[in-house]
Amino acid sequence: MANTRITPATRPRFSGVWLPLITTFRDGALDDASLRKLLRHYAGLPIHGIILAGTTGESLTLDDDELHHLVEVSAATLDGAKPLLLGLSGSDTRKMLRTLDKVASWPVAGYLIACPYYTRPSQEGMRRHFEALSDKSARPILVYNIPYRTGVNLSNETLLRLAERANIVGVKDYCADALQSFELIRDKPEGFSVLTGEDALFRTMVAQGADGGILAAAHVQTAGFARVRERLLAGDAAGALDEWRGMIDLVRLLFAEPNPAAIKHWLWLDGLIASPELRLPMTAASPALAARLATEHGRLSQKAA
Repeated sequence: MANTRITPATRPRFSGVWLPLITTFRDGALDDASLRKLLRHYAGLPIHGIILAGTTGESLTLDDDELHHLVEVSAATLDGAKPLLLGLSGSDTRKMLRTLDKVASWPVAGYLIACPYYTRPSQEGMRRHFEALSDKSARPILVYNIPYRTGVNLSNETLLRLAERANIVGVKDYCADALQSFELIRDKPEGFSVLTGEDALFRTMVAQGADGGILAAAHVQTAGFARVRERLLAGDAAGALDEWRGMIDLVRLLFAEPNPAAIKHWLWLDGLIASPELRLPMTAASPALAARLATEHGRLSQKAA
């Protein structure tokens, strides 16, 4: 992929519904057939792009060869139908810089990069970390702020300083602070995208001005999320709320156990993947949750028939 340096005039805008794709496994290995089937399915649905190797994609269980293979198969299958971003994370800036060198030729449109985890750096440390990554890569970077996983919250002040860089194009916001999120949307510069990562708050965030969301539940409620956003953009707040009321119980069910167990089980029930397998330490949906998912899947299938 071309690595032409982004300028303020060429800064890409990220909006709409983005899907953090699960990684398909079968008998301990990557399941290419299921991956291709999933990608062809979502290529025909109203999503704006796909994230590979995010948290929902069990990225920390993938070795380097598997990650490269995942990207190559996905890019070849989609053949440009949807843009691909690659999820990256790490707490050693030097290693992350080497990672960006390694993936520079991979067929992705940019990166979703999480804040350094576990080490809990200062705001200055995180700013300098992302500045170094921005200097290293010409590709678009979405920052992923998710304090409950990383242990540290990237402040709006720090993020807005990073937003001055043309290739730091937006944020996946999961700060779990409603006021911080609102103030970020209010204060962000033109062209900087705020995509919520909190599935259950998607309607609220878009109504407040967020550009969209990166939503694991969009594996299941793909068209519903798109309709909620479209109605809000059209000024139909009541219609969006009515749509949302019909979705929210299932959205919550899909996170009843650690993600992506429920989503994988649902996709398996749908026949989109050959196995709902996860890699340890993640485990499959419990029998109780599997029963609830089967009941809801049957109800919605009957309703759609």
